[in-house]
Amino acid sequence: GEFPLSVSAAQALPIPVKTQFTHVKSKIVKMKLAALALLAGSASAYQVTPTMTFSLGKFGKKAPAKAKAAPKVISGSSPSADAWANAGPSTALPFATAPATLDGSMLGDVGFDPLGFSTVPVGAWFKGFDGREGTLGDLTWYREAELIHGRIAQLAVVGFLAPGLFGTLPGNEWTGVDAYSKTNPLEAFSAVPGLAILQIFLFMTYLEVRRINIIKEEGENYTPGDLRIGQGEGRWNPFGLEYSPEAYEEKQLQELKHCRLAMIGIFGLWAQAQASGVGAIEQLSAGLTAPDYYAKAGYFLPEGI
Repeated sequence: GEFPLSVSAAQALPIPVKTQFTHVKSKIVKMKLAALALLAGSASAYQVTPTMTFSLGKFGKKAPAKAKAAPKVISGSSPSADAWANAGPSTALPFATAPATLDGSMLGDVGFDPLGFSTVPVGAWFKGFDGREGTLGDLTWYREAELIHGRIAQLAVVGFLAPGLFGTLPGNEWTGVDAYSKTNPLEAFSAVPGLAILQIFLFMTYLEVRRINIIKEEGENYTPGDLRIGQGEGRWNPFGLEYSPEAYEEKQLQELKHCRLAMIGIFGLWAQAQASGVGAIEQLSAGLTAPDYYAKAGYFLPEGI
């Protein structure tokens, strides 16, 4: 129960609480000062403010040369950011800009891309991930989609208008007498026999498979929308078309404009048929006829209007 002789009596006595608190507080202050010194030393190593740069790559422009003493800056920009960073005026929308991907070199390019679809790399869905990276060229694949959808829309516009202008197909006992009598395409779709819909589906499937095979065969040399129909060697040309290069390019532009107009028009025809329940020709006919009270009260507009 006794202390060793090497330990003094003062060391054996308990340390007052106030002395312990002062000692701990002194250590905390020293630790804070050391942390501040480390932070100051780290900050001195980053005196140059990093800047964001854009690499244009495929747009035909080179990035500015970097100074040797400047620190290496890693660009985090995407192809979309590069395109918008170098945007130019839009012909279609004078109040807006067009991304650098739309440089006017493609037929029908008027700089209309407010949502920036042309800045996103795309490719053929049937070529896997390689095709998704733009094997055929990004704008080439977008043009292919525009032409295919536009051609379908043109056929759809004809389908909406033709029954009201030229009449419908006759029915029979097997299909039903009134199977083809609907002039509203939305009603006709559910009234025609299922085998008629199947014929259309099989024909469109054949055209799609044929188109995919042509794309795979020609690869990067594929021309958007080329189904090997029309003028040219080895093509099916039932009308004997022989345009000059200038006239042929003008016809291509006309088709592109008709495709764009048809895609807008078919949406309007569908929405109106959905809202009114009648076909487009029936709606126009009702708007061009004289009102019922014309014979009694006279027409309320002056002559010639």
